[in-house]
Amino acid sequence: MLRACVSIIVLLALASAGPASLAQTTQNKEQQEEVVRVGTSEVVLDAVVRDKKGRVVRDLGASDFEVYEDGVRQDVTSFRLVSRGANATTNEGKAGASSTTASTAATARGVERIGAVALVFDRLSAESRVRARQAALAYLGGGLTAEDFVGVFGIDLSLRVVQPFTNNEQLVRRALDRAGSQNSAPNVSRAEQIADASQNTAQLQTAAEQAQAGAGQGTSDTQSMSGVGTTMTDLAFAEMTQRSLETFDLLERGQQGYATTNALLAIINSLAQLPGRKTLVLFSEGLSIPPAVESPFRNVISNANRAGVSIYAVDAAGLRAMSPDQAAGRALSTLGQQRIRQAGSANEPGSPMMRDLERNEDLMRSNPDAGLGQLADQTGGFLVSNTNDPGARLRAAGEDLHTYYTLSYVPKNQTYDGRFRQISVKLTRPGLEVQTRKGYFAINADYASPVLDYEAPALALLSGTRAPDSFPVRAAAFSFPESKRPGLFPVVVEVPAGSISFSVDAEKKTYRTDFSVVALVKDESQRVVRKLSNHYLLSGPLDKMEAAKRGAILFYREAELAPGRYTVAAAVYDAPTARAGVVASAPILVPGADAAVPRIASVVIIDRAERVNALDQQSNTPFRFGDLVVYPNLGQPLRKSAAKEMALLLTVYAPRGERAAPKLTIEITQGSRTLAKGALELPAPDDAGRIQYASTIPTDKLPPGDYQLVVNATDPHGTATRVEHFTIQP
Repeated sequence: MLRACVSIIVLLALASAGPASLAQTTQNKEQQEEVVRVGTSEVVLDAVVRDKKGRVVRDLGASDFEVYEDGVRQDVTSFRLVSRGANATTNEGKAGASSTTASTAATARGVERIGAVALVFDRLSAESRVRARQAALAYLGGGLTAEDFVGVFGIDLSLRVVQPFTNNEQLVRRALDRAGSQNSAPNVSRAEQIADASQNTAQLQTAAEQAQAGAGQGTSDTQSMSGVGTTMTDLAFAEMTQRSLETFDLLERGQQGYATTNALLAIINSLAQLPGRKTLVLFSEGLSIPPAVESPFRNVISNANRAGVSIYAVDAAGLRAMSPDQAAGRALSTLGQQRIRQAGSANEPGSPMMRDLERNEDLMRSNPDAGLGQLADQTGGFLVSNTNDPGARLRAAGEDLHTYYTLSYVPKNQTYDGRFRQISVKLTRPGLEVQTRKGYFAINADYASPVLDYEAPALALLSGTRAPDSFPVRAAAFSFPESKRPGLFPVVVEVPAGSISFSVDAEKKTYRTDFSVVALVKDESQRVVRKLSNHYLLSGPLDKMEAAKRGAILFYREAELAPGRYTVAAAVYDAPTARAGVVASAPILVPGADAAVPRIASVVIIDRAERVNALDQQSNTPFRFGDLVVYPNLGQPLRKSAAKEMALLLTVYAPRGERAAPKLTIEITQGSRTLAKGALELPAPDDAGRIQYASTIPTDKLPPGDYQLVVNATDPHGTATRVEHFTIQP
């Protein structure tokens, strides 16, 4: 009943507009893989309270605090004062029960006494590096205690660890010397240069209008017409120069913004391992937020809040000859004058006026202090700016780390939908100011590494009790025990493209999508051990939209897991409509890493195949077979009316050093009955011990129903078995 197939491409119909290759890494930089720990629904806040003179207040009780979530007052369940250092004291208890220990007080008490501080040097000019170093030394003040751990980091287009976390003050001071002397690409603001170019364009535009008006009044001599032509030529080149500066400025700020936000996320993730309040001091010349960086920027704030990390931002540029607001304001003023002139003329879609509207929105975000201020304010820190001596103000951040209040509450809104919830803390005692985080994403789980904003709704769905089924989703996981990656665990999720909403920009004649895929890998105890995700912001020409809707979208990620049995739960969330689909895969066994016995990968029932394109030539995906990339069947039934055969990809691994191939047998069973059995002779293994084999099995004689495919690989060292389920329909 079995027969080998040298080339499987003749059996497979290739779609004209198929999905992206399995071998490709998707385009979005925000894709994630992480180890996860599940937590509780309790929200824990740390709060620093100061009086009008800036002094830390230490004598408040639980009744002095009011906590609101989305405007609804919450019941504070625990409260205490945390004080680190030689005179450390605690004032703890459940709210309204002073003799009772707080629910969080017993958690890692010794570890919570540790204060962790990350001193982070962003891209800085030479003068700003000196100022940042001096401020960092001032922050250290009288020195470090045994409980104070400080790490020093640098950001350019990558993250540099200048000094790992240590309580050795001499090591920290040496690291600050190195950080203060290392060159980096400065965070250059081109607002003033762009404003000059814009003003020059405006002047030439005025001159061109006057020259054209004069020509229209009958002044048509050769010299006058020549003057008009020269002015128009100068104007065209001036507009080109201005546009090139604006485009480069936007692209450069996007590149630098990604580097800074990714580095901050990495540091915040490491600090999340410690309980209590942690501090990140960012020395920067400004953090402007172009549109492309808005989402990563929000991720920094949300993950800092989840991790209990307060960010203190220092504008190391000091006193500026022209403030960022003035530079941006000057550019806005010039832009406004251009728009007034353009308003009087007919403007086609895509004209300079429409482009200037987009530029206007970008200028509103271009003040570098605005990004730093938001970063600090939203995480419970503060911004130090417009001073050449930031050290004095920064010393207060050290006080914040050593004395603060911890409050907790269980949200009255128990619907965890992944939406952002705003938190506000008010004090009943007048004349005081409080610093605390401003909110969180409503996810009833505690993750050990960053939760990105686009993931939050899907994660909420996956942790809920009711699975939405707005549209069909398929998912499957596979195990490929490669010699160098024995825990290789590919995950594939597929959703029909027509299920996703497509927004149309009639002006630009384009379409756009905004949806995310999140897959959680769970072990036998249902503990989440990996989170895999991607945000799809796809776009294309409007005349290709209907063809795109007829295709399917594939999500492909690889994880590496320890031996065990795993399942995958996946959610696809469409942001514009809030529609979603959720699916779970069948259990998959990851075998032990014993290279002395034969091993066999998951049996792949092939749905279709494509020839390897140029991007896939260097790919080592396990779904690569010769010059083809095969796409697996994800559990959909096999229809007898569509094909009379089932195509398989089998991957077997010979024991280490063994050159002979194991014996392979295949059985088709239904319940306890064996319907067919056959043997295949495998070729010799390659240098890595891997054997790939493609085969087809006739299915036209099988009646509709559910079946199992049992594959055994046997040699003198032992036997490996895989079982794959499939369904036959008419």
